[in-house]
Amino acid sequence: MDPELVRHVAASTGLPGEVAARVVADVVAYYSETTEEFVRRRHRELQARERKNAEIWAVIAEELAHRPVAPGEVSERRLRRIVYG
Repeated sequence: MDPELVRHVAASTGLPGEVAARVVADVVAYYSETTEEFVRRRHRELQARERKNAEIWAVIAEELAHRPVAPGEVSERRLRRIVYG
């Protein structure tokens, strides 16, 4: 973990250093998912909320476009292949 980033988070938020380090670690872990892991996880989460696949694919594609390291445009077909093989 980058100590400079931890110091910046602590200074800009007023959090103690240990808490800022935990926050940074949580954010890094959240964004360390591969595209495939993200798609599978979000598909499960949205299905659990009883959303239909047609709606799920649109939601996931929109979310992927706004991730810090976006995979580029992802078609519905590719999303299906990630989830179902």
